[in-house]
Amino acid sequence: MLARAAVDVPAVLKRLIRETGPITLAQYMGESNARYYASRDPLGEQGDFITAPEISQMFGELIGLWLADLWVRMGSRKRIHYVELGPGRGTLAKDALGAAARYDFAPEVHFVETSASLRKLQREAFPDCHHHHDLSTLPDDAPLLIVANEFFDALPIHQLLRSADGWFDRLVGLDGEAFTFMAGKERMDHIVPPSWVSAAQGAMIETSPAAAALMAEIARRLREQGGAALVIDYGHMELRSGSTLQALKSHRKVDVFAHPGEADITAHVDFELLKQVAEDHGADVMGLTYQGEWLRQMGIDTRMEALQRRNPKEGQVIKRQRDRLVEDSQMGTLFKVLGICGRRWPFGVGFQ
Repeated sequence: MLARAAVDVPAVLKRLIRETGPITLAQYMGESNARYYASRDPLGEQGDFITAPEISQMFGELIGLWLADLWVRMGSRKRIHYVELGPGRGTLAKDALGAAARYDFAPEVHFVETSASLRKLQREAFPDCHHHHDLSTLPDDAPLLIVANEFFDALPIHQLLRSADGWFDRLVGLDGEAFTFMAGKERMDHIVPPSWVSAAQGAMIETSPAAAALMAEIARRLREQGGAALVIDYGHMELRSGSTLQALKSHRKVDVFAHPGEADITAHVDFELLKQVAEDHGADVMGLTYQGEWLRQMGIDTRMEALQRRNPKEGQVIKRQRDRLVEDSQMGTLFKVLGICGRRWPFGVGFQ
């Protein structure tokens, strides 16, 4: 991790392109984000972006109640694992497990994290947590309750362009010293969803084999071990044409080629793909809904009122935090919540 944090990403990628030719957007994005996340704490006002758990404790608390409800309905089994993908500073886990503890929910805590600096912060909050580079080392002796908040959006994507001759990858090459997009020459029809194979010339779609592979592993684990997963991210209910690729640095959008390894490069999550992969690998899909609607069903307004009564001077601040999470003009409809579970597990609140 420390070696990855020291990589000069622009120099490495430029040398690779000069020696071997244009690279895929997925490789460019993967190398850039690997260095980015390994080298810093990207969260908060001093970082590059703020996620829902950092906006309000209500977000994590309601997730914790959702998990505890499932656990109680499955008999409050003693051995169960809480797994969070990309847990940041551990804020979501702290709020979620704190709220769930009132039901005596005390799982083993597992964090999938590649950043050394964030691992340090997570261990300060959870001294007994277990860290993993990926899902492969997670325990297989008990059900898993998995949370992935703003994790899938940073996984590498391909952008595919429809020409008269079929679908081709959008590659990254060089124009002098500057990175630039280039058209690939290898047909990529084999990774295009069937409903898009005959799309009009000029159409562009985004797809993420990395996201599909991760969801397949989550679904397999839930099928074999039991448990449930919540995936919360920005994205579309159904695959759409067009680019959603973006880079954030210091809370501002920047050119995706301007700061490789120094900016957060993301794309909207294809929830249609994630649902299909989960079903194909044996998991049950509880449902897919808007974040705002899910939080309302989980009781965010009741929780807001309780916090306002406890902190009357902060009433307006708490209301603004709630609105940022829930309202359509903010995160409410842009962000989606996908719930999946193992066979014979109950469907969680908000998806009935």
